Amino acid sequence: MGEDRYLFTSESVSMGHPDKVADQISDAVLDFCLTHDPTSRVACETLVTTDLAIVAGEITTQAPLTRRAVDTLVREVIREIGYTDPEIGFAADTCQIDCRIHTQSPHIAMGVDVGGAGDQGMMFGFACDETPDLMPLPIDLAHRLVLEHARLRQSGAIGFLRPDAKSQVTVEYTPDGSPHRIHTIVLSTQHDRSVVTESGGREWFRDEARRELIERLIRPTLEAARGDLVRGKLVLVTPEDPYRDFGPDDTRCFINPTGCFLTGGPHGDCGLTGRKIIVDTYGGRGRHGGGAFSGKDPTKVDRSAAYMARYVAKNLVAAGLARQVEVQVSYAIGVAEPTSVLVNTFGTGVVPDALIGELVREHFPLTPSGIIDYLGLRRPIYRPTAAGGHFGRSDAGFPWEQTDKADVLRRAARLTAVA
Repeated sequence: MGEDRYLFTSESVSMGHPDKVADQISDAVLDFCLTHDPTSRVACETLVTTDLAIVAGEITTQAPLTRRAVDTLVREVIREIGYTDPEIGFAADTCQIDCRIHTQSPHIAMGVDVGGAGDQGMMFGFACDETPDLMPLPIDLAHRLVLEHARLRQSGAIGFLRPDAKSQVTVEYTPDGSPHRIHTIVLSTQHDRSVVTESGGREWFRDEARRELIERLIRPTLEAARGDLVRGKLVLVTPEDPYRDFGPDDTRCFINPTGCFLTGGPHGDCGLTGRKIIVDTYGGRGRHGGGAFSGKDPTKVDRSAAYMARYVAKNLVAAGLARQVEVQVSYAIGVAEPTSVLVNTFGTGVVPDALIGELVREHFPLTPSGIIDYLGLRRPIYRPTAAGGHFGRSDAGFPWEQTDKADVLRRAARLTAVA
């Protein structure tokens, strides 16, 4: 690696990861409520572990959210993810469901009912020109890997895969911040016993299966997304030889580097809603305000304002006003107008950041009710966000991923600069 180049890494997790199982259940409950009552107030939390799912939180809704309805929703989500075999410790038809839901605090409702924010806090949005969806490349590739993992598993194309998986992508950058090559891939996937061998008194994931994942999952995904950044060979790193020599442009591939991944999902690790906030956003590029998204209705600015901040940032980059943009907004509970708005282009802006900030306040609604109405957030659109990332994925149709403001911003910036 050249002296001035640097590495950046992001990870993603599959729909079968325990925390993502919990996120999908919470967002399924939210979508059910919004389908029947668009004004529902929902703060739904889920815990999953061995043979058990607990759904709790504060929900005020006219939807028929009975215990039986919650039970049905939970089992449908678990089944659709792919946990159907009781032998692996967590399955749709056999796990216990415990429902602990009550109504939202009336003291929170006092401020929200008049258009105020559902909580205090700060939210960030980010966009950059590294990918067509204006996302950082490492998290974009990491998401693509787990989404392709799910496709190959659900179609039966690779029969030994089970739902739990993680990906990690390291990209080498040039000094000006441009991606130079894909440096390292890590993929850990739960699997069945058909690809297990024994050696030295231990169970091991077969190297043949590792090579199959490289050739049928990793290579096609990378080449379809950024084949120009695969500059050398994709080289398998085995647990027996993790420090082998590589060519200067080779991409190292760590596949199940612990050696074996039979026990996974909620049986292998307890899952909780909201525990993958960096996976959900930008993979560590751009800051995070700390609030999770899943299970929250759009009056919670943790979610809706983060979506609007992404929408703002993406449109600013699409307008050509900067190569990368971070937008911060903050709120006081019960108050409609944001307490602050900040735009940072990291020196890539074609006009001053202060001017871009003025354009943001002029062209984007930033009150909670304004955000909800503008982006149409009272619809049941949230469960698809709970696996594969909330940002990027323009093919998913998320309203905050549109770039329909780019032309307006470009013209406004030009006129303002001339004035």
